[in-house]
Amino acid sequence: MNFTYPKTPSEAVAGALKMFGESHVTATIWKLSVAALVVSLAFVFYMLFTEGHAAFNTSSDGVNWGSAIATYVFFALTSSGLTLIASLSTVFGFKQFYPVAKRCIWLAIVTLIAGFSVLALELGHPFRMLWAVPLGMQIHSPMFWMGVFYTIDLLLLIVKFYLMWKDDWDSPFSHFIGNAGFVAVILASGMLGLLFGSMAMRPMWFGSATSLFFIISGALSGAAAIVVSVYLAYGFNPNNVPAPLRSLTLGDQLPKVFATLIGIVLMFLLTRIWVGLWSNIDGMEGFVALLHAPWFHLEVWVCLALPFLMMLSPSMQQVPKWQVTASVLVLVGMFIERLQFIVAGQNVPMFKGTWMNGVTPYTPSLTEWALVVVGISTALALYALGERLFNLCAAPKECMDVAGQLAQG
Repeated sequence: MNFTYPKTPSEAVAGALKMFGESHVTATIWKLSVAALVVSLAFVFYMLFTEGHAAFNTSSDGVNWGSAIATYVFFALTSSGLTLIASLSTVFGFKQFYPVAKRCIWLAIVTLIAGFSVLALELGHPFRMLWAVPLGMQIHSPMFWMGVFYTIDLLLLIVKFYLMWKDDWDSPFSHFIGNAGFVAVILASGMLGLLFGSMAMRPMWFGSATSLFFIISGALSGAAAIVVSVYLAYGFNPNNVPAPLRSLTLGDQLPKVFATLIGIVLMFLLTRIWVGLWSNIDGMEGFVALLHAPWFHLEVWVCLALPFLMMLSPSMQQVPKWQVTASVLVLVGMFIERLQFIVAGQNVPMFKGTWMNGVTPYTPSLTEWALVVVGISTALALYALGERLFNLCAAPKECMDVAGQLAQG
């Protein structure tokens, strides 16, 4: 695709509107995602104005945080993972990853916006968090610091992307923003894990390992998202992918990184459920329910173990169709994981036996599913906008030259 990229805000607005009349892959994604966003958002607003939070299948007597919170966690951690992948080149100097750095930063911005949008719609009074959270100064709460660090993370991502847009890849200020963004995203995703890991009354969440798992599994989501987005931008035709990008995606480095991350996450999940099944602490009964849930086995065996084998296989790891298949499966698996992690942690009522027996059932309502569509369509619409307006495959010239030579043999 040979786009003429806008250079001013007015040209960018005109370019976005022009996409409605264009027929390439990016324009199709843009039109479909905008349509899905309008419909799902209208439905969510109608339900919130007519039924309020009663439109959600959550209650203070059972599962308090449902699929909307899981969707926020999914997008927030995917954003963190994309920033970590971008840091391979912008912070640690692995120049072979420069062809995906700008795309990673843009995707990190849009997925974080998608997550924040879903979280705001889940809250009863979203605008209060703009002043009540910072002015409340609840500095002993991980939730306070999660908000602080993710806000800093978003601001640094926007500044870094602006510098990349202006072809400033190596100035001292650009390096400072990249390093600061790396620190901010580690703190933000770690604090999100600590938010759950600090809750001793919820044994399935409790523990310092939750923060570590969130960071590593976020990196896995980010790796899957970047593979899918690259092929999506070029109509899933590897021949359309520019040479520098093709040398990275069709090489063995990205699949090996991908396979390593899948293996670590898979091992973490299996050891966690093993330990949970052996424990006799109240609140761990959720692991038994988890083992009997079909979604758990879909996540572990189909969405993680199968892609792991694909990316280990020399005959499959460098084939685009298997890379895309593995990445899509991983993204689906990670969404299931976020939902199961959050819901299973609340399935067993606190003070079990005093007022309720058994596991609390939970199924997302239609409004909650519509919020999931809001998040996905927001991310896709903004991604398509960036693809059309900002030349996301750009990289430093010397890196593009080297990558291009490698691609040509």
